[in-house]
Amino acid sequence: MNRLLDIFTFSEDYPLIFTQANFWIFFAVAYFLFALVYKKIALRNSYLFLISLFFYYKTSGLFIGILIFSTLVDFIIGRSIHKSEQQTKRYILVTLSVIINLTVLCYFKYAYFFTDSFNMLFHTNHEVVNWVAHWGNGFNDQNYFTVDKIILPVGISFYTFQTISYSVDIFRRKLVPLNSLLDFGFYVSFFPQLVAGPIVRAENFVPQISQPTVITKSDFDAGTFMILKGLIKKMIFADFIAMHFLDRVFDAPEMFSGFANVMAMIGYSLQIYGDFSGYTDIAIGLALLMGFKLPINFNAPYKATNAGDFWKRWHISLSTWLRDYLYIPLGGNRKGTLASYIILSVMVLGVLYGYQDMWVVSLVLGTVLLIYILSLF
Repeated sequence: MNRLLDIFTFSEDYPLIFTQANFWIFFAVAYFLFALVYKKIALRNSYLFLISLFFYYKTSGLFIGILIFSTLVDFIIGRSIHKSEQQTKRYILVTLSVIINLTVLCYFKYAYFFTDSFNMLFHTNHEVVNWVAHWGNGFNDQNYFTVDKIILPVGISFYTFQTISYSVDIFRRKLVPLNSLLDFGFYVSFFPQLVAGPIVRAENFVPQISQPTVITKSDFDAGTFMILKGLIKKMIFADFIAMHFLDRVFDAPEMFSGFANVMAMIGYSLQIYGDFSGYTDIAIGLALLMGFKLPINFNAPYKATNAGDFWKRWHISLSTWLRDYLYIPLGGNRKGTLASYIILSVMVLGVLYGYQDMWVVSLVLGTVLLIYILSLF
């Protein structure tokens, strides 16, 4: 009985992640059931939405409430934007969607960053309070949630950007809103890319939701290859470097030579690539096995010939999202000082989005600078 309960309850010690056996047991069962329902589109979408919610609960616990909240808000706002003929009302609605989504994202992801920055600037001593946990404790007498610590929900950046793209694409009349909440929930929570991306745009993925499942032999072979490639990148390449070299150097850098420390920094950049691109390769492969196509997220970034080429190859779904939903709408395609400020803002947002650890920020920017300098010769 206890083992059965363990299957359906969240455990911080055993989350569902791609590199653990429990995920592949989950996927084997989910894929078997998928094979029974995939011919009926509505049933298939509903099933994948429910199984994705289960996956997210097993990964993040009660943070599933944030995912459901975002899904409900943008489903309602998207339909309202489409129904409205008044341009002013449409502007208000799409702005409301962006504000709600980014407020939730910034609260969970950057509360400590902004609070610490404010304290440093104004010499104050404010502390972060988890108001969501505080409100949650108000519904019970046992204070289940810790109010003095904010834990970042897994994948919140990815599904936040996806829901924003949905509202914006409807506002731009590139997309007709989905009629079913279950279909929209499936788009937001599709489990292969929910935790580590890539970011899926509504205009690219939503049309696939209404199409019948077609899995060709080439799709199945490509999906299997992507999964194996991702596992090799993550488990053999990234984890091996971290365990046998990087962790030892970073734990006691003074015990190693300068050359070893430099090699560790370079190795860290390779570990980041192996971790991130490995996960997204697995996600793309899993989606292909179910008949859905996700965008390529990395294209051999360390083969780039200059800094601009590097950013076109690294986390492609994010850089193109920032370009199309932030940079160009703010006038970034115009020449002049304003465009320069916008470029800087977009890059800062990209760094803040992807990396909170200043070691990683410095390393990535240093790598890009090194590639740029080498390209001058």
